[in-house]
Amino acid sequence: MKTQALRDMTKDELLQKLNELLEARFNLKFQHATGQLENTAQIPKNKKEIARILTIVAEMDRKAGA
Repeated sequence: MKTQALRDMTKDELLQKLNELLEARFNLKFQHATGQLENTAQIPKNKKEIARILTIVAEMDRKAGA
């Protein structure tokens, strides 16, 4: 998902998306450990998406506090 699309979302939507990505990360790691994951490039993509969301949420918190 593009960063601008994430910035257009509300904080609640971002947190919901974050929970979905964290669950997906767990499933990806589990599949990787059991040898069922075919596309291992999904793991770093997922990790970067989580980091993007956490960064945007932190920016929102800083703006709200200022």
